[in-house]
Amino acid sequence: MVNNKNISRYLGSLPESVATNRKIVGGPIYGSDEVLALLDEIGSDCITAWTRDCIRDLQKYSMDLDDVVELIRLCFRSGRYIDSEWCQQKIDGPWAACDAYQVTQRKWVNYAHKEMDFENYIKFAIGKTGRLMLLVSCHPPEIRW
Repeated sequence: MVNNKNISRYLGSLPESVATNRKIVGGPIYGSDEVLALLDEIGSDCITAWTRDCIRDLQKYSMDLDDVVELIRLCFRSGRYIDSEWCQQKIDGPWAACDAYQVTQRKWVNYAHKEMDFENYIKFAIGKTGRLMLLVSCHPPEIRW
């Protein structure tokens, strides 16, 4: 049984089952003007880490919500839109229509004595009210063996 509660601003049809293709064609769903205006107006207070994996990754990579704001802004300056898809918060939990991006951030690394590029994947949705951003994923690429 699929929970049929959509808490995102996007009004498209939810997947018929958990196993159904979750991709949403024609994205990105959320335009840069809307996302950046929300960040300009409310800042990091509009962002909530929405999934357990996201909360865990933010802790694991020592990222706070100000770091997330910077990454989301980077999505629209130099990031690469990947796709849009339905994401579920947890089994039998609510759904949100999300946009996913790949971004590269340049940071100074003391141990290397130079700036280095760090790649991140970020996935987010805007809530129904338009005043909350639901962060679903925020992490570097994962190495799979």
